[in-house]
This record gives sequence, structure tokens and C-alpha cells, in this order.
Amino acid sequence: MTNHATGTREEWLAARLELLTAEKQLTRQGDELARLRQALPWVSIDKEYRFETDEGSASLADLFRGRSQLLVYHFMFGPDYSAGCPACSAIADGFNGFAIHLANHDVMLWAVSRARLEKLQAYKRRLGWTFPWASSFGSDFNADFDVCLTDEDERSGSYEYNFRESPVWSPPEDRRGPFEAWASTTGTDWATYARERPGMSGFALEDGVVYHTYSAYARGLDGLWGMYQWLDRTPRGRNEARAADDPLNWFRRHDEYDRA
Repeated sequence: MTNHATGTREEWLAARLELLTAEKQLTRQGDELARLRQALPWVSIDKEYRFETDEGSASLADLFRGRSQLLVYHFMFGPDYSAGCPACSAIADGFNGFAIHLANHDVMLWAVSRARLEKLQAYKRRLGWTFPWASSFGSDFNADFDVCLTDEDERSGSYEYNFRESPVWSPPEDRRGPFEAWASTTGTDWATYARERPGMSGFALEDGVVYHTYSAYARGLDGLWGMYQWLDRTPRGRNEARAADDPLNWFRRHDEYDRA
């Protein structure tokens, strides 16, 4: 017998209507947040970033591919990784489907990572992805957008992430196992894995000038994660209690489930 609260259809409907009021309030708040995002001041990008793409070397302006808006997902795939972050991979599973819809609205979508292009191309082939993915290897792009730790950050013991200073953290000895197990899925240890950080950034191109318009990190990426949106509507939610104790079985890359 379930330990969860049960009731009649009438009791369920009354509770559901109360929840609907809260959901509508959240929807209206989301609409207002979107308006505030779009009202942020634009900041011109003066640095000349270079990326390696399937078509060769490219500037940030080149990534727009003739469109006026650009969204970049900062995918955790460092130079020393042998595979991409599983969480970033789960988010990116949705990119193939909606990239064409974004393009119809004058928006170009890219993933950008610090790993060399050959690694990114091989990983794309493995997972059957077709969205564009650029390597920022050797560029300041990731550091400037606060999605990787520099040597200076590690020496100082702190870094800038999610618009605040954070300490460089490593798991204590008695809790290291799950973190090291998670990092091992990328072919690294925890310290190497944690040098990368996830995020997304928006840009606009107007009169030949590229502007930074928006960035989000950490929980600010939840809305981009299709799996989360569906799990949040299930009876048991995201199953996050499993994550700390058994991260390898919380979720996997989509081609790893059949081998489990």
C-alpha cells in the first residue's frame, strides 16, 4: 500500500485547482522574467575570439551564420576529457529537435567546449547529434564567460561563477567516491572534471558589432533541460536522492542505457 496521500476524485480536483492557481502565477512570473531578460543592456564584445568548427576557423560573428541572434550552450567537455559531461549530454539531446525552430526565428544555436574539435566531432558521431559544435581550445572564451577555472583561480582558491565568487571545492575523503565515479564517466578525476562549468550565453549581431545580451548558469539552466521538465510532472519527480549515493545510475548518456 502506498505511503502517499490518497483521496477521492473530488478531493484531487480541489487540490489540483489550488495548484493550478499557483502554476498560473508562476507562468505570469515567467513571462515577466522573459521581458526583463530582453530588457537587459547589451555589452559590445571587443575581444577577437577564434573557434574551430567543421567548416574551419571562425570568429564569434561567424557563428551567427547570417542570423542576428546567437545562443551558445557552454558544454562541459574539457581538453583532458575523453567524453562529454553526462548532464550536459542529457541537455544537448534536445538540441537536434529544436535548433531548426530557433533558426526559423533568426536564432543560431551552438555548443562550445574547450576540447579539441576532433574529440567533439567523434562524440557527436557517437551520440548521433547534428547541431553545430565549436572548439574554443586555446581561446579565452570560456574563461571570460566564467565557465572554466583558470590556473590562477585554482591557485587563489576561488573563482567567479553564477555572478558570485565561489570557493574551489573538492569532496571530503569520506564522500569522494560518488564524485570521482561521476568524473570517471568523462575519463577524468574530479579535479579535472570540475575545471569546467556549464552555462549558456546569448548574443546579438547588429551593424557588424557582436553584443553579449544574457548568460545563465547552474540552476538557471534547469528550464533548458527537457528531461527535468517532464520529471517535474511525474509523481516522484527528479529522483535526485539517488544522485549523491549512486550517480552512475541516476541518468546516463542515451547510448549507455541498453548496455546497463
